[in-house]
Amino acid sequence: MPKARDHGPLPPLLVLLTVMTGLVDSVSYLALGNVFVANMTGNIIFLGFGLGGSGTATGSILSTTLSTLFFCAGASVGGHLAFRRPIHRGLLLGRGTALQTCALVVVALLVTTSGPTGSPVREVLIAILAVSMGWQYALVQRLDVPDFRTIVVTTTVTALVAEPGQSRERAVRRVLSIGALLLGAAIGSALIRKVSVAAPLWGATAVLLVVAVASSVTARRAGSERWR
Repeated sequence: MPKARDHGPLPPLLVLLTVMTGLVDSVSYLALGNVFVANMTGNIIFLGFGLGGSGTATGSILSTTLSTLFFCAGASVGGHLAFRRPIHRGLLLGRGTALQTCALVVVALLVTTSGPTGSPVREVLIAILAVSMGWQYALVQRLDVPDFRTIVVTTTVTALVAEPGQSRERAVRRVLSIGALLLGAAIGSALIRKVSVAAPLWGATAVLLVVAVASSVTARRAGSERWR
């Protein structure tokens, strides 16, 4: 059998990114009007409901469309940059999350100072968050760490319960991926209720900063070529 690829510190860092995704989507869904900025499957379903005239206001259709389009824009730019030339995966993750941190800081500041409601502030928040999450998913695709996609867990859930003979290590990775998204969403919801709408965004920013620093530092250490 071929030797499994060494992923170094990438798996735990991607677990943190998955928690961050739950934090961000908790804000977008609970505070920005029933729209996802990371979970595009949900957005497509919501858009279909709206186009069919069932239970979705025109404003929600516009927000869902906006989120989907900006997610695609972020993924397109991130994908072209990530796949354009070879780069150490740790450096790619570090630089990508550093830029994403800047986007989250802008959103967190806007929510802290202006609040999450009211047009056009809400649309701006949705657009920035969606671009950043599309960017993130494109980079994660380039990292190619099995079972850690940070945004979608449908395939992971299916593989966990349907794949016969999976190793214990693989099952643990899948459970961690699913649990991290669940944990992030739960923490985000609790923070919105008990602290403020901005609290999950600042938490997500802190997580991104940790990932950016940790991945950049470890990619420059001796032996990092093993998981290039």
